[in-house]
Amino acid sequence: MKVFRGFHHRGIAPACAVTIGNFDGVHRGHQAMLALLRSEAEHRGVPSCVLTFEPHPRDYFAKRAGKSSLAPARVATLRDKLTELARCGIDQAVVLPFDARLAAQSPQQFIDQVLTGGLGARYVLVGDDFRFGAQRSGDYAYLDAASAAAGFDVARMNAYEVHGLRVSSSAVREALATGQMEQAARLLGRPYSLSGHVVHGRKLGRELGASTPGAGDGFRTINLRFSHWKPAAAGIFAVHVFGLGDQPLEGVANMGVRPSLDPSDVNGGRVLLETHCLDWPAGLGSEGAYGKIVRVELLHKLHDELRYPSLDALTAGIARDREDARAFFAARRQGEPERIHGQTHRQTTRDRI
Repeated sequence: MKVFRGFHHRGIAPACAVTIGNFDGVHRGHQAMLALLRSEAEHRGVPSCVLTFEPHPRDYFAKRAGKSSLAPARVATLRDKLTELARCGIDQAVVLPFDARLAAQSPQQFIDQVLTGGLGARYVLVGDDFRFGAQRSGDYAYLDAASAAAGFDVARMNAYEVHGLRVSSSAVREALATGQMEQAARLLGRPYSLSGHVVHGRKLGRELGASTPGAGDGFRTINLRFSHWKPAAAGIFAVHVFGLGDQPLEGVANMGVRPSLDPSDVNGGRVLLETHCLDWPAGLGSEGAYGKIVRVELLHKLHDELRYPSLDALTAGIARDREDARAFFAARRQGEPERIHGQTHRQTTRDRI
């Protein structure tokens, strides 16, 4: 899949079949829409194209209003969204920066400057709640009425349901926020996962629980940055790690934010997914994971983040989490109900490694 930042680039298709949206999570409803888009693109002999935005328009308007709490939690990073779009067979993705200029465009300007002038749209597919243009004044009826003069066909796809539940990014966010990882997987059509380059941290974890001071064989972690400040999932999870060997590795992970007042925190309070592999691959050594691209599947939530009063208490807490993760995977292999005694949900913050 070709990816373009904006549409003023050599190599972008001169004509396409396009769908428009944020596609946060690329859930099963999105997947059904993308399958229809591919079919229509093939019928017309043009490439399929997804037009998406960064930042999310609601992020932009929340920041402009000085009310960051109005921004939606983010399900996926841009990297993961583009990966899933490619997996769905999309030919090209165009990422438009959502800024004041785009926000001020009238519906007709959006059609003229983006859909026809920028993308050469021959077919436009939208969702049942699609709105566009300044003040969200454009809708499907407007798009349909303008399509003949603009030279493209337009279609609308109704809501997609699973067992009577409307599949949406909001439903995925709710499942992740409440730790319902199986429900999130049903909505997504796959386990919820995050990917990225392994980055350096304080390297404190390897000293916690070490066999001897300075041995570095304690709770070694791999750290991934989550680019958005408000992740949809947070807490402690039993996970699978892909990318460090031929087989997925079992682990326990903490998704959240380091205390911003900690002057030693090299990640500056950014959201991190910190994962401790239950059995560290011997071939990696202590430094072998850095720079690798890994994917972490969050399979089961153990509990919310906790704040520990000391490093000793933190070490004991991580040890409990590790044993709870081992119990989860043992029960999973045996097909037993996933009853983990550590599954308490306390709304507190845990100081992390």
